[in-house]
Amino acid sequence: MTDSEASFTTERHVKYYLRCLKTFLPSAYTSNDSNRMLLAYLTLSGLDVLGVLQTKTTPEERSSYINWLYHCQVPTGGFRGFPGTDFGSDRRNKDNEAWDPANVPATFFALVNLLVLGDDLSRVKRRECLKWLPSVQRDDGSFGELVGPDGSLGGARDLRYCCCAAGIRFILRGKGSGVADVPDINVAGLVSFIEACQTYDGGMAESPFCESHSGHTYCAIGALDFLRRSSKDLKPVPLLSAGSSQFEALTTWLASRQTAEIEEPDDEDEEDELPRSLEDPLADQINGLPDTAPLDADTIRCAGFNGRCNKYADTCYSFWNGATLVVGESPRGC
Repeated sequence: MTDSEASFTTERHVKYYLRCLKTFLPSAYTSNDSNRMLLAYLTLSGLDVLGVLQTKTTPEERSSYINWLYHCQVPTGGFRGFPGTDFGSDRRNKDNEAWDPANVPATFFALVNLLVLGDDLSRVKRRECLKWLPSVQRDDGSFGELVGPDGSLGGARDLRYCCCAAGIRFILRGKGSGVADVPDINVAGLVSFIEACQTYDGGMAESPFCESHSGHTYCAIGALDFLRRSSKDLKPVPLLSAGSSQFEALTTWLASRQTAEIEEPDDEDEEDELPRSLEDPLADQINGLPDTAPLDADTIRCAGFNGRCNKYADTCYSFWNGATLVVGESPRGC
């Protein structure tokens, strides 16, 4: 198939999403049963992006999806990842509630699912959720995933949790939501933690002193964008300020993720050869090519983005890198 003949088979995508939404999930997803809230998000948002959610589902079906989402709401605030941990409100008490916890990613995805379905969030336990949110924040500003037995905090220090927590705060606290008296998270601490995740090469790692990664970079900038949208007193953040050394290092790192290498070389002698970046003349020199060497049409046609230095291209990183550049460079006020 030539480039001129390539097309996006929308109907096949829609058919797959509807299968996941209206029947049993494919058997390959069995091990992800506890992540059903995330799978619902991917399915609903996929149909929404394709512009068919309203036409391919009935009002009754969408109402049932909304009811299922609210069934996953935890009485003390937040949402569980799937109904499997719900042992009923009549049996839930202070001694066993840690075994049916709300978790940060599930809560974020549940709220987004409700919004995608057109719900007004009137049944969300807004105050309870916002009171619960600070309980999953650590002293260093990072967020965990959930509160476990004896008040222990589960989950790594990970920018993914930080982004979801900032998103929950933005959706439920927003502007004039009537919850000003509910204690807020430590916004300054969260910003400080995110800033500490920037590495020597300009990218963002999942936590301080780890390797930079495009997915975590998206989460870092996404979290900061949620905060600047909803925090009127938030001081300018260098990572979002064009001209600052942090911003320039970040955008340079993102642009340098473009590469002409899309798969591992067949020749074993080339195993140690580094992927040649379209933006990095040093990589050309390492590979024995002059930095002015023109790229042929096939190379340019196959160029993609990687997620870490010296890795091969992967389609998902076209989104993580591209979306981060769009969010980071968009001057949005509060």
